[in-house]
Amino acid sequence: MTRHGAPPDRGLLPALVGDGRPLLSLTGVALFVSGLFAIFLATRREFLPHDIAFLGISADELCHHANCRIVAFMFHDRVAFGGTLISVAILYLWLAAFPLRDGERWAWRAFAVSGAAGFVSFLAYLGYGYLDTWHGAATLALLPTFLVGLIASSRLAVRPPASWLTRAPGAPTTLRAARWMLLGTAGGLVAAGLTILFVGMTQVFVPQDLQFMGLDRAALDRITPRLIPLIAHDRAGFGGGLMSTGLLIAFCAWYAPPSRSFLEAIVAAGAAGFGCAIGVHFAEGYTDFVHLAPALVGAILFVTAVVLEIRGSREAASMLGARRTKHEERRRSSTQPLSMQ
Repeated sequence: MTRHGAPPDRGLLPALVGDGRPLLSLTGVALFVSGLFAIFLATRREFLPHDIAFLGISADELCHHANCRIVAFMFHDRVAFGGTLISVAILYLWLAAFPLRDGERWAWRAFAVSGAAGFVSFLAYLGYGYLDTWHGAATLALLPTFLVGLIASSRLAVRPPASWLTRAPGAPTTLRAARWMLLGTAGGLVAAGLTILFVGMTQVFVPQDLQFMGLDRAALDRITPRLIPLIAHDRAGFGGGLMSTGLLIAFCAWYAPPSRSFLEAIVAAGAAGFGCAIGVHFAEGYTDFVHLAPALVGAILFVTAVVLEIRGSREAASMLGARRTKHEERRRSSTQPLSMQ
């Protein structure tokens, strides 16, 4: 404080950076908007200008091939990718607003690990023969914001990480089961993301993809040899988004204590991710059961975890209320006059 009690004079940049959380929240907002934009373009059946320039044909022109199923396949990837961006954004906003604000070191690590997975996955694009200039520019613009926020917020992370699952042995069984199911969901998402990245860097498609389009790789190359690199680039983004989402859910499931805000965040993130990834398959007619089975199993596991989280939270609140009532009764009994006992 100054001599007259006024706050210290600070520059604009330190005020905007603050404790780092505003920049991390800004990263979340940017990812949220980007996810909505990807879904918006997919629903309008539009390619970005640099996509058209790279391919040499528009989405409408490509739609004349294979009964428009190539376009449908590409947009199913892009909607699913948009859903992962929204999921990551929601969890970033929650982490910044609650556990990181409270000094939880695990929340800072969740930002660092998931951010590294997301940003590093962009390098996989370089192996596909297509550099998405818009995505690259957005990544380069967002990376400094994220890094500065991460560095500045490291001073907040003062509480050593302690797993809620290991330090809450008296928690209801349903609540503990919910967290293990969330961890299973997270593991499945990370595995799926790694698989999509690997497939994208090697064969790009699984057999069900080619069956849906009704074409083989040679036929796709005949349309334009740049088509497969563009599709592979889309798969890279989706795989990276899945990995980041899975890592965030794993951190939250292992460390975060039950709370209303956590439940709201995890439900919103799951609805966006699974809703887009599964819903777009039915919207585009890509309903092969073998292809959809992993996502459906993951969604069922996630929904079951959420239901148990709700039930377990209510049970925990009821147990806490009962303990408080007993404590209050014992306190009142101990303070009664001897003549009344």
